[in-house]
Amino acid sequence: MARTRPKSKFAIEFAARNACNSIKGCVVAVKSDIEIAQAAKVRPIQEIAERLGIPIDALIPYGHDKAKIGADFIKSISKKKDGKLILVTAVSPTPAGEGKTTTTVGLGDAMNLIGKNAVMCLREPSLGPCFGMKGGAAGGGYAQVVPMTDINLHFTGDFHAIGAANNLLAALIDNHMHWENQLNIDPRRVSWRRVVDMNDRALRSVTSGLGGFHNGVVREAGFDITVASEIMAIFCLATDLADLETRLGNIVLGYTREDQPVTVRELNAHGAMTALLCDAFQPNLVQTMENNPALMHGGPFANIAHGCNSVIATKTAMKLADYVVTEAGFGADLGAEKFFNIKCRKAGLSPDAVVLVATIKALKMQGGVAKGNLATENVAALKDGCKNLDRHIRNLGKFGVPVVVAINHYTADTDAEVKVVEDFCQKYQVKAIKCTHWADGGKGTVEMAEHVVELCDSGAAQFRTLYDDETSLWDKAATIAREIYGADDIIADKKVRDQFARFEREGYAKYPICMAKTQYSFSTDPNLLGAPSGHVVPIREIRLAAGAEFVVVVCGAIMTMPGLPRVPAANAIRVNEEGRIEGLF
Repeated sequence: MARTRPKSKFAIEFAARNACNSIKGCVVAVKSDIEIAQAAKVRPIQEIAERLGIPIDALIPYGHDKAKIGADFIKSISKKKDGKLILVTAVSPTPAGEGKTTTTVGLGDAMNLIGKNAVMCLREPSLGPCFGMKGGAAGGGYAQVVPMTDINLHFTGDFHAIGAANNLLAALIDNHMHWENQLNIDPRRVSWRRVVDMNDRALRSVTSGLGGFHNGVVREAGFDITVASEIMAIFCLATDLADLETRLGNIVLGYTREDQPVTVRELNAHGAMTALLCDAFQPNLVQTMENNPALMHGGPFANIAHGCNSVIATKTAMKLADYVVTEAGFGADLGAEKFFNIKCRKAGLSPDAVVLVATIKALKMQGGVAKGNLATENVAALKDGCKNLDRHIRNLGKFGVPVVVAINHYTADTDAEVKVVEDFCQKYQVKAIKCTHWADGGKGTVEMAEHVVELCDSGAAQFRTLYDDETSLWDKAATIAREIYGADDIIADKKVRDQFARFEREGYAKYPICMAKTQYSFSTDPNLLGAPSGHVVPIREIRLAAGAEFVVVVCGAIMTMPGLPRVPAANAIRVNEEGRIEGLF
């Protein structure tokens, strides 16, 4: 999505921000994110690693500007003291944009600028959104990680490895049923689906094995997008290779004709799957445009998965830096809730501060303003839209971590509108700080960096999860719906309720819940903006992720295989005459 550039010393051509961007009658082209990124002065990745105390022989280079960090080095620093952990989350997403990754990068750059040893931990982008509607996930403007095109397209091949491991298991399941089927797997009860890292709605439901007995067992099957795979979740929650292999072995792939669960360990597939993931499991080191270190590793979506980068990357960063800035996908009702209730619970993490990103445009859209009118000042709509911000601030307070609001600034934002948000947040003793990192890089977020350091060092965080392990699975889902979504209750038919009960009988009662829900609303209706209350959350199905150690609760019409929009972003992407990629955003 093209963004109106804020006024900045980096871009004097945008001084005429409300007209035609002309200087002395000459029209000036607005630089895109990709053009800005391609002009960055990138340092050799060995120099970035040296700043963190990572020796050259601990790096596995992928070219000159990215590398993996070796497992032996990560093990060697395991006893070092942990740095402070900062989560960046956001208000509910809108087409107007919020900018979590951009803010994460800007904040990390600013913390380094004020003399702090800070590292950013980000998720890797999926090809689905890059070619679909959302675009890439390397930040924006002058707050990006680079090389932007590599990161958004293939990167170090981690997602391909995850997809290969997932589909190897699918092939082994079908092969086992084709031959003697000694495990007595029921083709009607195979729950394992294939994946592809692309938005492809035609693959949601397929029939496999057609064409005669030599092509295997005929059965109904389907595809998810790679980021929704349980392999992705396991990859991002495992602490080391041994834990990774154990978790892969624990996956329940389906059920026998007697309705008994069958695990990957029984199929003896977990060793080969681990082998495919062995190299990918090592975190990726890249840099920002200001040559500060960032780890990018793993990338589950937060609307259909748990939305956080890998535990091994986060923990490694906390050993290497005094402050670690990480992000969680979509709004705080999804990404932050899962970061706290799943990732922090499972990894033993205790965050020290939360940055809640909001834009004036997004809040006005939450207040009912159409996208085409967002550039016009509208204080009344902004005040109404702040009810969305209100819900997120109050929700985050339930986890016991201090909050600061980052106003991700756009050119069209007026002083009066910024003051509305500042005054609104003051009611909660929460500071709202205008940030211009998109235009100014780290310099545009110095005030935020100083306040975040103050929050972290104050010891004010008293982290707690929203529910206990001992709470029933049904009550865990209901607690999230009531406490986070503002719902009255959850509903499900008898078949789904029976499945909740079955998972508890089978020993999964202590697992946390991973809600799969639209990102656009606190409800399951994507058109219901603001902060709806009194609604009910319909549960369509639940899925066991025994390897990831959580239960996926699928709500409303959410799909684990997205589709492409009417005009996909892919239509604008090309390679120019100079061999450079254009159109990626």
